[in-house]
Amino acid sequence: MKYLKILLICVPLSFLGVFLNWSASILFVLTCISIIPLAGYLGSATEEIAAYTGPKLGGFLNATFGNATELIISFFAIKAGLFDVVKASLAGSVLGNILLVLGCSIFFGGLKHKELKYDAQLGTFTATMLLFAVIGLTIPAVFTINVPENLISSEYESFSVITSVILLSIYVIGLIYSFKSQKDLYGVEHAEDIDSKWSLPVSIIILGVSTVLIAVISELLVDNIEPMTQSAGISEMFVGIILIPIVGNAAEHSTSVIMALKNKMDISIEIAVGSSLQISLFVIPASVIISLFFTPMSIIFKPIELFLFFASVLIANQVVKAGRSNWMEGLKLISMYAIAAVGFFIVG
Repeated sequence: MKYLKILLICVPLSFLGVFLNWSASILFVLTCISIIPLAGYLGSATEEIAAYTGPKLGGFLNATFGNATELIISFFAIKAGLFDVVKASLAGSVLGNILLVLGCSIFFGGLKHKELKYDAQLGTFTATMLLFAVIGLTIPAVFTINVPENLISSEYESFSVITSVILLSIYVIGLIYSFKSQKDLYGVEHAEDIDSKWSLPVSIIILGVSTVLIAVISELLVDNIEPMTQSAGISEMFVGIILIPIVGNAAEHSTSVIMALKNKMDISIEIAVGSSLQISLFVIPASVIISLFFTPMSIIFKPIELFLFFASVLIANQVVKAGRSNWMEGLKLISMYAIAAVGFFIVG
């Protein structure tokens, strides 16, 4: 957290940059860096509040605010009509959680501990649910494969909405199931492993302030995506699927790695796989519903995004079922993410 405090200097610098009309590239970098500590404080505040409210309400709060940063960024990107960036960033969050976060956790944890062991059954249900969620997101793309892209949002709007409602319903039912069965479906019950450092009133204030600042900074970030990509020659696809997910999930990524270094791989897997499940069942469908208040966005993903969805989820299932891993397995996951990142950077 002490490193996050240093990065907070970028928040006032972002506002100063807007006032002084700095270039879009500089503002984009400043806003990206600003979101990292703010997302970290939002996550910490949520976990602190969860520690005071008990496991059931705490689990609900974590499940609700766990991906608040991605949802806020998606809201402003939808408002700006950047649908490809929205869907790419959400697909990138799933890809990043499973390949980059889980990969780094296994790699660094494996370097410190000769072999990492974890409960294979603990995360199997969550990983299976994630596979179901990805299949649910794929079905609309399969049915509209021969439909022109410009007709999908208008003539097939109801298809995306109905699919989103079904996925959101599964998400809510999953929360209820988690509370009754005590199974950590969304990877949100690791608050007890975080050292409590704030009082409840302080945690609530930090949660509120962080949320408001993330909303303001996210709008600045989205406003500078198009001019930045044009001036820097970077594709919006790369920004959406690689840069934005890394920024939005940076604090959560660090928590997963720290847990792995403590040889608590069960928690690392919960964070990576559970967060991906939240994105698939909650953030993506919620983004489609939110878009109805502006310009409707379809739930149809591009073939490359769907391929990466499936590839990462299949890997997640294999990792979880193994019950043990080492640093070499982590390096493989990181390498796959690096190849995808290079592909999006060069090919777009």
